[in-house]
Amino acid sequence: MTAIARRRLLAALGCAAGWPLTARAQQAVPVVAFIHGGAAEPMAPYAAGFRKGLSEAGYSDGHNVTVEFHWLEGHYERLPDLLADVIRRRVAVIATPAGTEIVHAAKAATTTIPIVFGVPADPVALGLVASLAQPGGNATGINFFSLEVNAKRLGIMHELLPKARRFAVLLNPAARADAEATSKALDEAARAIGVDIAFQNASTRDAIDTAFAGFAREKPDALFIAADSFFAGRAVQLAMLSMRERLPASFTTRPMVQAGLLMSYGVDIIDTFRQVGVYTGTILKGAKPADLPVQQSTKLQLVFNLQTAKALGLEIPPMLLARADEVIE
Repeated sequence: MTAIARRRLLAALGCAAGWPLTARAQQAVPVVAFIHGGAAEPMAPYAAGFRKGLSEAGYSDGHNVTVEFHWLEGHYERLPDLLADVIRRRVAVIATPAGTEIVHAAKAATTTIPIVFGVPADPVALGLVASLAQPGGNATGINFFSLEVNAKRLGIMHELLPKARRFAVLLNPAARADAEATSKALDEAARAIGVDIAFQNASTRDAIDTAFAGFAREKPDALFIAADSFFAGRAVQLAMLSMRERLPASFTTRPMVQAGLLMSYGVDIIDTFRQVGVYTGTILKGAKPADLPVQQSTKLQLVFNLQTAKALGLEIPPMLLARADEVIE
């Protein structure tokens, strides 16, 4: 083989070798950064809801998309470094299915990477979007109304416990915006129905234990657990401690009632995670957040745990039972 022929053969082989590399580069799997304030194990059903939504949009984690699950476990101070890392690596989408603090931090950190959020209050009022129909900017998502229904949930607890006069409220101060909104709404609602409320903070597992030690001393009549992603991941701990102190307690989601709390009132949060997954997949296909209207969860669920009621020596009024969407026996 002549030198010229050898050079032509090597050049041809080089081009042939280059094609698969180019194809692989063009077919790079997008990365989604999923950021949540809770912990992985107790939030597994919620993560499954997000994956289900992605699947409905045509994406399967580990196949044509990679989802990086980042669980803060209540440590919101980790957010700046985490966001700096995912933005530096230019992930395709940042998904924040629950938590106002997280989406605010993400919005402040990037104006270009798409963000799909789930927030418990009006995202226009929160300054996240220009309008519900035309969000503008790089963020869109779901409003699941947990903060808007705080007064209603306290009112239902008062119907259930008409003799209760002292309500304890457990807040997560690390989720500052949500905690402040909850405090304001409950102060107003408590005055309207004539009950006293006392706020207690907890942002770690140990702090929850400490808060309940305080409840054991102060003996409130009932406990209102604020809507919070960290608390959602501590269902077993909160249910066990509430039963130990014989505290009728409420939260926003059904899984907490399954774990043993007395009642919940709010939307189906697992379905909210699914909706966030659908929008994430829609953006991966090329849609722009600015053009995707903010969705609003409209179906609220009232759930009671009859076993817990019996253990606490309570009888749920027939009128409330008739309004319940589900009764766990």
